[in-house]
Amino acid sequence: MNGRGYLWVLGLFALCEGAAQTAVKGVVVEASSFEEIENAEVKLEGTTFSSKTDPDGKFEISDPNLPLGNQILFFSGTGYSDLRLPIIILKGETKDLDLIPLQRDMFHEQAINGIISLTDNELNDDEGSIENVSGLLQATKDVFLNAAAFDFSSTFFRPRGFDSEHGKLLINGIEMNKMFNGRPQWGNWGGLNDVQRNQVFSLGLAPSEVSFGGLAGTTNIIMRASEFSAGGRISYAAANRSYTGRVMGTYNSGEVKGGWAYSVSASRRFAQEGYNDGSLYDANALFISLSKNLNEKHEINFTGFYTPNIRGKSSANTQEVFDIKGRRYNSFWGYHNGQIRNSRTREIKEPVLMLNHYWNINDKIEVNNNVAYQFGKMANTRIDYGGTRLAVQANGEESYIGGGSNPDPAYYQKLPSYFLRFQDNQNYQAAYLAREHLEEEGQVNWEQLYRSNLISEAAGGNATYVIAEDRNDDEQIWVNSIITYIPNESIIINGKINYTRLKSENFASINDLLGGEGYLDVDFFAEGDSEYNLGDRAQSDLQNRNRVALEGDRYKYNFQLLAGVADAFAQAQFKYSMIDFYAAGNISHTSYQRNGLFQNGNFPDNSLGKSEILSFLDYGVKGGATLKFTGRHLLDVNLGRFTKAPGLRSSFSNSRQNNEVVEGLSSEKIESADLSYRFRAPYMKLRITGYFTEIKDATEISFFYADGLSGLGRNSTTAFVQEVLNDIDKQHLGMELGIEVKVTSTIKVKGAAALGQYTYSNNPNLYLTSEDFTEPVNYGSAYLKNYRIAGGPQRAAQIGFEYSDPDFWWFGTTVNFFSHAFADISPLSRTKNLLTDGDGQPLLDFDNDRARSLLRQEQFEDYILVNAIGGKSWMIKRGNYAGFFVSLNNILDVLYKTGGFEQSRSANYRTLLADKERDLPIFGSRYWYGNGASYYINFYLRF
Repeated sequence: MNGRGYLWVLGLFALCEGAAQTAVKGVVVEASSFEEIENAEVKLEGTTFSSKTDPDGKFEISDPNLPLGNQILFFSGTGYSDLRLPIIILKGETKDLDLIPLQRDMFHEQAINGIISLTDNELNDDEGSIENVSGLLQATKDVFLNAAAFDFSSTFFRPRGFDSEHGKLLINGIEMNKMFNGRPQWGNWGGLNDVQRNQVFSLGLAPSEVSFGGLAGTTNIIMRASEFSAGGRISYAAANRSYTGRVMGTYNSGEVKGGWAYSVSASRRFAQEGYNDGSLYDANALFISLSKNLNEKHEINFTGFYTPNIRGKSSANTQEVFDIKGRRYNSFWGYHNGQIRNSRTREIKEPVLMLNHYWNINDKIEVNNNVAYQFGKMANTRIDYGGTRLAVQANGEESYIGGGSNPDPAYYQKLPSYFLRFQDNQNYQAAYLAREHLEEEGQVNWEQLYRSNLISEAAGGNATYVIAEDRNDDEQIWVNSIITYIPNESIIINGKINYTRLKSENFASINDLLGGEGYLDVDFFAEGDSEYNLGDRAQSDLQNRNRVALEGDRYKYNFQLLAGVADAFAQAQFKYSMIDFYAAGNISHTSYQRNGLFQNGNFPDNSLGKSEILSFLDYGVKGGATLKFTGRHLLDVNLGRFTKAPGLRSSFSNSRQNNEVVEGLSSEKIESADLSYRFRAPYMKLRITGYFTEIKDATEISFFYADGLSGLGRNSTTAFVQEVLNDIDKQHLGMELGIEVKVTSTIKVKGAAALGQYTYSNNPNLYLTSEDFTEPVNYGSAYLKNYRIAGGPQRAAQIGFEYSDPDFWWFGTTVNFFSHAFADISPLSRTKNLLTDGDGQPLLDFDNDRARSLLRQEQFEDYILVNAIGGKSWMIKRGNYAGFFVSLNNILDVLYKTGGFEQSRSANYRTLLADKERDLPIFGSRYWYGNGASYYINFYLRF
């Protein structure tokens, strides 16, 4: 044979060698219907080899370097139970597994319905400091985080003590956290449960392909028409929680002729009143997504959603009010013309429009370009009772006559404690009548408000009472580009550049004149002085003096907040047989500016026009690794150091009235680390984690009326103030445990535990600003070190079980223990003002031991909650199902506090001691209570 013949034979052998590639393939299907499952993940455990199923459920993993012999193939998919399948791989052979059935994880799928409802209905209450991140945890199958999301969340438990501003929530790669306070506004996509099921979650500092992330993790909700499985769903839910009924319908086309795909969803949620009295709920939701496959490399997707909703708020009550009216009492509502009417509602109408471009440059590089636009309003109503009429004296001086009393039936001057406040002169008759009135009525008297306005009008005056609406009308645009580069099976490189721009109109407007003709736009509580007369000082806008505002008019305050953020991040992940590791970095520039549209009479030189531009340059680095001792034993470590710009809310000390910037404002400095051991086997899953985080230089602003203030430079010791607390340091440390044991093929036993300690780690600086005094009053250090940070229980534990019957019915129950929840403390009471008289001199009767007792932080009682879930589904025919799901919470009707705060009204030792020594304190702490026994039942048809 000549040389050319040898080359031909060698080439033939090489071709045969390539044809005999070592491979594993199969088709992943749903166990009950044998329908193909798209986007299920298939991994060869202990290796970097993986694949995802195509629209026909097919997958193939092929490589000449596949490990041989006994191996474990791991299957996972959203809404399905994980499967670990033992296989034998032989060199040069293709292992065809044929059909691999995955069982639906009914517990996880149905619980997501409940938790998505929770995030929209019970979170982000701007009336308190409690925040919840359960909405960020829906996508995970981690045992501990499932417990945190589905069972602990009703108590406002926060994993590792972080609220939602420390987590990142994205939709189609676009970050939805609000620039005002850093928190996701769940109401913007509430009621769209069916199109929120495709989610990618990264725990804590773990890598995310779409964001640098935050301390509380990163969730990317994929609302892309081409990613939804074809089919429809109709459901109806009934509950006695935030809403009493919900109807929802969704249809996904899957890919149709011409490369198009579309998805539509709509829902309505409603309640005349929810669990708390008078807490109305009126919400609609609309969603549409349209995708077009232009060719093999390009896809365009449009997503739009609009979820207008109105909710009635609930009051936080003192112990005195609770003892008289119970846990469901809400002082914000009353009957008007026979209908429930809540004076404090929250309305959100902020549609979101997105355009996404997906570009597969080649088999190694993908680019995702996104642009989004959001506009609309968020409005919070309240009763304004400061209506007056103008009186002009003979000398031309102006004064204002009128003003009403606070119509809140639980206002402190209407409670029994107010009439018993003097030990030597207690008015028992008035106290008895006050209690009787609260017991028998105790709601807003709408008819009386209308009557008062008619009387005022008849006397030639203006409306005394109106419904005011505090508005935020935002326009925001996002533009970003995300790149993913996979040079080989062991390396993934991600990058992102982003720009966000916000224009926010902030103003009060007249929502309802309550029968009146107009409202005089002045500050009834203003006082003139030698520099400014009362007529000028009282004006909301000196450019339009003594304006009479009509319904829809802006009044009180009117300004713009302008903000811009440019940021970029890069990340590299490396995956090998014995170790995975990653490194990531980001950089961002944030700018803020206030533009005053009213010239406020209290701040004539610092309210109209633009403020200085605030600028923050921030950075972040993080890294971590997973050591794979075997396929079952893994060790994870994550480390991060980054800075975070303050939110708009924390940047201007009194943005409603002036351009004043918070003194010493800077970015937060954050360092965090966690270490986890994980064990995974067919019969058990286990994770135990230890974590430590330090947050430095945080800023918080509070607004309240204070009594007993010193150093004001005037005769009065009372004022409505803005309390600015800056240079705050916090420390979060603790442990997490999650374990799940598969006792039989149908029974699982699970447990979870959290042991946390979240404290202030320094004594931050505190100062006050107010329209009642010209210069800030600095009280120096607020002695907060070692006080606990409020916001749900810091310790929790769970034990429970799940039963899944092969005939598609299931049930489970959990017993949950909670402890170490604390009331939010008053920083002002822990400054030098506590031991100073109104004239600035030390209090002579100050007792250090008694003061220490007065300032002891309140710890709420421990409690145990028993929850249960269950359901059943039927296959009507192939691909069509009907079923129901039931969730029962707090079955034993346990009474517990979800949060509370000390009132800062009594600001010094003398006033605080006098109030605490009363049998019924006038300014005792206010509390929120968890729901009693409650249910949620959902009926559905899937086709």
